[in-house]
Amino acid sequence: MLTTVPPPATVAPLTCSAVLTHHWLVRVRGGEKVLEAVAELVPDAPIYTLVHDPAGLAGSPLASRAIHTSALQRLPGATRHYPKLLPLLPWAAGRMKLPPTDLVVCSDAAIAKAMTPHPRSKVVCYCHSPMRYVWDLSDEYRRTLPRPLRPLWNPLCRRIRAADLRAAQRVDFFVANSRHVADRIRRHYGRDAVVVHPPVDIPPTPSAGPREDFYLCVGYHTPYKRLDLALDACRQLRRRLVVIGDGPDVSRLQPASGPDVRWLGWQDAAVINDHYGRAAALLFPGEEDFGIVPVEAMAHGCPVIAYAVGGATETVIDGQTGVWFERQTAACLVEALRRCEQTRFDARAMHSHARRFGKDRFVAEMRAALRSVL
Repeated sequence: MLTTVPPPATVAPLTCSAVLTHHWLVRVRGGEKVLEAVAELVPDAPIYTLVHDPAGLAGSPLASRAIHTSALQRLPGATRHYPKLLPLLPWAAGRMKLPPTDLVVCSDAAIAKAMTPHPRSKVVCYCHSPMRYVWDLSDEYRRTLPRPLRPLWNPLCRRIRAADLRAAQRVDFFVANSRHVADRIRRHYGRDAVVVHPPVDIPPTPSAGPREDFYLCVGYHTPYKRLDLALDACRQLRRRLVVIGDGPDVSRLQPASGPDVRWLGWQDAAVINDHYGRAAALLFPGEEDFGIVPVEAMAHGCPVIAYAVGGATETVIDGQTGVWFERQTAACLVEALRRCEQTRFDARAMHSHARRFGKDRFVAEMRAALRSVL
């Protein structure tokens, strides 16, 4: 149900020595926004990461931090081709020795938790997800490899999973970004986790302008995010679609798309927010760990059509802030688009609901979680 959110209280930084770790710092996306917010709690903490591209952090408060990188940083093209370095990630992370501090806060969607902490340190891992490509989606990723490399994938995944599981046992306290991810942590690592939803930038008010006749997809488009379903559904209904963001599925799907699809590539927040304020709805057809984009859309008064699995079930309210669809098929998404077009949504109610996921709430909850460990 929709709720009213009270004004946030000021949250003071922690009074302890700390270090931050993160899988890689090459561009500011959802995980890096989380790291920015956590960093406010430990203002002087350095950051340890596997690879770092300073250009990708331009304008981020993280750019002013002391940033330490792994041996992978010395490899030519590492900041662009780090996904191809997967076999080396456990080795590179394990060689990184962290300084003696009271607290290690690990922001991780890969294997940053394998960095070696000092024995005196308490390790808190904010887990965006256990590595999808070696745990839940290993078969899907194997199919994207060139055929000669596919026989090597399963043995590699077994080795990475074993290293990831060992690293998880070094963690004193897990924080998950959603109940969906907490279930994965329990299933793969045998550990419990508290849930603290990620911080989302919320505008003061939702868009007051009229909705236009185009749908919207926003993000880094990889196969599991199912951009293909959005293209198919809009093609069947002859609806316009705007795609913002890059990723491997953009180059794969763009050549065959029709004239009703506009591909805008990577855009800054002002352009994205403008489209949130005008789109008929955001299409979110993949299974996400949490999904910051749907909350951003709702905060601007834009309804969300989301696959009813994963994080979207914790943020989108069917019939009030958007529409769920139950099966990942174009036919099911078409039905959801039609239902959305017949539903009236209250922009102010959506904005009020999205405020539950604001940054101040995140910082307060994370501070409480970190204090409980100290």
